[in-house]
Amino acid sequence: MPLKDTVKAAVRDEVTGVTALAKESAATGTYLYPLRGIIYFLTHRALWKPLTSRLLPLLTLSTGVITSMFLFTYVPQSFLLTFVNGPIAWISTIALVLSESAAIITALSRTFLIDEALVDIFDGVLLLEGMSALVKNGRELEDGNGVMGKLGKMVKKPFEKFTIKSLVSYLIWLPVNFIPIIGTVVFIFVQGRKLGPVYHARYFQLKSYSNQQKNTFVERNQPAYIRHVMLHFGTVSILLQLVPIASIFFSYTNTVGAALWAIDIEKGNRPAEGKRVGGAIADGEKKEL
Repeated sequence: MPLKDTVKAAVRDEVTGVTALAKESAATGTYLYPLRGIIYFLTHRALWKPLTSRLLPLLTLSTGVITSMFLFTYVPQSFLLTFVNGPIAWISTIALVLSESAAIITALSRTFLIDEALVDIFDGVLLLEGMSALVKNGRELEDGNGVMGKLGKMVKKPFEKFTIKSLVSYLIWLPVNFIPIIGTVVFIFVQGRKLGPVYHARYFQLKSYSNQQKNTFVERNQPAYIRHVMLHFGTVSILLQLVPIASIFFSYTNTVGAALWAIDIEKGNRPAEGKRVGGAIADGEKKEL
């Protein structure tokens, strides 16, 4: 099969999957976790310090990246997209530039500024919800003031850093944006599916899962885990992170949402089909992996 036909077939299959999964997302409500994360973060001042202490450099980074990307990449990309998208090319181009900016901001900020801060946020939410035993699997707890004051030295640092592999994967999917409208939608869903597991990396490590156990868990619980965590959660998260300047803020709130999802798994409060996910991640199931 010619390469062109292969690419078309892959995109067509992705579009079909996106349509079905989008309908299910609305039914299960899993997409609400990032939104719950926003509300929870805003109503719990104890979680603000990891963000406020880094706010100025983060705002400077976000503003600089987004401004530079629109100044230097918007026009040439808009010109190319005009050939396939016609008069609506400016919509696809804006989404593309914002997506590119979000990827750069996320990579730089997580590498140099907020990697440990996001771990603190995740662990802080678990502490606020009475999950101290789980947090102790990944760090020491102290008798400090406030939830952040109780977070001691980390013994496990799970959040995945930006890698060349993730950059290559991102660039491979960029041309999909040349497909009018639906291409941009597919691109966002694909990136969301990749982003979802990153936010749950801390949970897997606090559960003391090895990479092999984590992969076994994901494979055993497909398609439930992929639909609920990887796609639904990840897609809404990446859409929030496309918002100019505020993308860093949503990185924090998305982490809060991921922690709330992990807490619901532990407590058994999850969408109907997701019960298989929670059951599989329980300690009893872990022994069978």
